[in-house]
Amino acid sequence: MVSIVLFNSYFFIFLFLPLTLVIYFILNSINLFNVSKVWLVFASLFFYGYWNFIYLPLILGSILFNYIIGIFLSKDLSFKYKSLFTKKSILIFGIVADLMLLGYYKYCDFFISNVNNLIGVNLSLLHVVLPLGISFFTFTQIAYLVDAYKGEVKQKNYQNYSLFVTFFPHLLAGPIIHHREMMPQFDNPELKSFNNKNLASGLFLFFIGLFKKVIIADTLAVWANNGFDNAAILTFIEAWTTSLSYTFQLYFDFSGYTDMALGSALMFNIVLPNNFNSPYKSTNIQDFWRRWHITLSRFLREYVYIPLGGNRKGNFRNYTNLMATFLIGGLWHGSGWTFVFWGFLHGLAAIIHRVWQKLGFKMHFILAWFITFNFVNIAWVFFRAKEFKSAIKVIRGMMGLEGFVLPNRLAGILAFLGGYGVEFGNPVENMQIGGIITVAFVLLIIFLAVIIMRNSNEVMERLKPNMKYAFITVFMAVWGILSLNKVSEFIYFQF
Repeated sequence: MVSIVLFNSYFFIFLFLPLTLVIYFILNSINLFNVSKVWLVFASLFFYGYWNFIYLPLILGSILFNYIIGIFLSKDLSFKYKSLFTKKSILIFGIVADLMLLGYYKYCDFFISNVNNLIGVNLSLLHVVLPLGISFFTFTQIAYLVDAYKGEVKQKNYQNYSLFVTFFPHLLAGPIIHHREMMPQFDNPELKSFNNKNLASGLFLFFIGLFKKVIIADTLAVWANNGFDNAAILTFIEAWTTSLSYTFQLYFDFSGYTDMALGSALMFNIVLPNNFNSPYKSTNIQDFWRRWHITLSRFLREYVYIPLGGNRKGNFRNYTNLMATFLIGGLWHGSGWTFVFWGFLHGLAAIIHRVWQKLGFKMHFILAWFITFNFVNIAWVFFRAKEFKSAIKVIRGMMGLEGFVLPNRLAGILAFLGGYGVEFGNPVENMQIGGIITVAFVLLIIFLAVIIMRNSNEVMERLKPNMKYAFITVFMAVWGILSLNKVSEFIYFQF
C-alpha cells in the first residue's frame, strides 16, 4: 500500500494540482471540452487510486451501478415486466445495494465482534480495510437515486455523472454534494475559461485551510492524543485541556479540509457548497447542526428525517424521528458504540431543545451559547475516545474526580486550598505537553479566534484580490508548506 495524495502534501501542492489545472484549461482553450472533463475524471481517479489502486474497481463499479439505476428511475417503465419492477422497488434495490457495500466495508468487523460478545462465540474478524471516501461517495449517490426517483434529475450524461461523483476536491471527505448544484456547472461554457479572480480566491481559501490543518489542528492533535491515549489519569485542568484541544482540533482539521476542497474546486471555476458556518457560535443544538458539517446535516434531514415523517405525525413520532436520525448519523461516523452514544447525546439534546421551544421558554443568548458549547465539547469526548473507558477517564477528570493541580507559582497566595485537596505543581504533567502558560495562551487565542473572528465563508464574501490578500496568501502558504514535515491525515478520512 502506498501513501495517500493528501491536500497537505508536497506532491499535491507542487505537482498534482498545478498539472491538473494547466492541462484542464489548455484542453478547454482549444475547445476540447469533453476531453477536459475526461481528464478531470482521470485525474480524480488517479488521486483516489494513488492510495491503493486495488480499490479503483470498487468506486468505478459503484458509479456504473448507480448510474444505471438512476437511468431506470428517471424514465417511464414501459417494458414487459413493469408490474414486477416498479420505480419504488428499483429505488429500494439501489439503496440497499449501496448500503450493503458500505456495511460490508465499514461495519462487518463491528458486527462480528458484537456477535462474539453477545452470544459468547469466537468468530474470526475479517479485518476489512475501509476504502477512502466510501461513506461520502455512497451518500452522494444515494441522494442522486432518491432525486432521480422524484423526477428531479434532468441530466443523464455518464461523463458528467462520473465527474460529479469522482471530482477530487470533494471525493475523500466531502462536502456531500447534490447533482443539481454540480452537474450544470460542468457544462456551463462561462466556466470553461481560465479565471484569474477564481484562481486568486481559490489559492487564498486553499492556504487558509492548509494553515488551519498544519499549524493549528496538528499542534492541538498532539495535546489531544496525549490526553486521550497516553495519560493514565487526567486531573481537572488536564481533562479540560484534552477535551478543548480535541474540540478545536476537529473543527480546524475538518473545516481546514473543506476550505482546501472549496479552494481547489474554485480554481477550476467550480463552486462546492459550504460546509461550516462558525458552529461554535451556536446558541442551541439545532443552530449547531445548521452550522456544523452542513451538507451531512442536509442529507440526514432530506433523506432520513423527512422520509421518516419529520414533524408531521405528532410530537412522539417527531422525537422518535429525531433520535433515529442522530443515531444513524452517529453510526455513519464510525463503527463503534462510542459513535452511537455520541449520536444519542445529540438526539437527546435535539429533543430537549424541541420541547423547550414548544413550551415557549427563553434563555439569555450568552447562557444559551455557554450551555451549547459545553454540551458539544463534552459530547466530542465520546466521539474521539476509542472506547468508553477512555471517555470515562476524560469525563471523570473534567468533573474533578481525579484531583486539582494548580501551578506552583500560585502556591503562596492559594496555599489554603491545600486543605481542600488542591495540589500544586505542573497542571498538565500527565499530558507531557510543556507548561500550562503556553497551553492556556494557545487555547485562549484559538477560542477567541473561533468565537470572534470572521469564518472562511465571511472572509471570501468580502475578498477583493489585491496586494493585501496576496501577502496574506503567501504568508500562510510559506508557513504551512514549511511545516509539512510529517504525514498527517485528515480526521474525517477515517469516516
